[in-house]
Amino acid sequence: MKILGENDRLPLGSTVATIGMFDGVHLGHVTLVDFLKQQALQQSKQSLVITFLHHPRQVLRPDEPFRLIMPLDQRLKQIEALGPDLLLAIDFTTDLAKLDSSQFIELLRDRYGVSMLVTGYNHRFGHNRGETFKDYCRHGEQLGVKVVRAPEYLGPYAPVSSTIVRGLIAAGRVVDAMHCMGRPHVIRGKVVHGFHNGRGLGFPTANVGEMDPQILLPHNGAYAVLAHVGGQVLQGMANIGRRPTLDNGDQLSIEVNLFDFEDDIYGEEISLEFISFLRLEFKMCGLEELKRQLSLDRDNAKRILNEYLANH
Repeated sequence: MKILGENDRLPLGSTVATIGMFDGVHLGHVTLVDFLKQQALQQSKQSLVITFLHHPRQVLRPDEPFRLIMPLDQRLKQIEALGPDLLLAIDFTTDLAKLDSSQFIELLRDRYGVSMLVTGYNHRFGHNRGETFKDYCRHGEQLGVKVVRAPEYLGPYAPVSSTIVRGLIAAGRVVDAMHCMGRPHVIRGKVVHGFHNGRGLGFPTANVGEMDPQILLPHNGAYAVLAHVGGQVLQGMANIGRRPTLDNGDQLSIEVNLFDFEDDIYGEEISLEFISFLRLEFKMCGLEELKRQLSLDRDNAKRILNEYLANH
């Protein structure tokens, strides 16, 4: 696969393309890119996936809070794994947003050699969002670009969309989100110093900080996780929340207890794969109740993670 730059130009009529944000690179996107590759192969042309450097909502409505499922580098890596011939990430600008669908198709034709545009099953593009797929086909016919719609993903976890996946993660339903994406939701950061309460309880934790503020966090609570740190993959349980039992204030923290692991990893990069939700965060009566609950959480997490690893 070749990664293009935004200033690259491709020969007229040389590509079959699709365009979208591809946030989460879920199973619907897999269906779309598979169909794209089939169409390109049938026409002896190159398959081209075009994505955006920034989400359109972040550009058009910068004051509204909005979180992404994954950062750009991870998104490009996952798209690359789907095997298109070409991958291009372009900057979504206010000028681009002003183009209507006909102007947008013309731009794709002239700049990136698009002879066929494959749209996602429910995808909309162009300034006039009231237009239908029939309008896109009509514009394409006038411009010499065939517009076709990819089949809808109809697998066991349909319907799937980035909006649905985002909602599942925000609700803590990380198992359902994993089924929709075909992989766990991941957050990345660095191990930083925290309150050091866990060691006194017999559950030492690594505090995860320096995270990308654009990336969506699961709902507050405890989770079974796989941690990637220092070249190792470790089982653990993570808590997202404000530690109400310990009265550490209102600052949100992400702490992970790594099972059977005592190494000093302060300053190390760490990635957490969220495998399963364990429980909501709640204030307990005291430290003894907290320790009992953490023991139950650990046993539950180990069972879940061992079962997950046995099947993956």
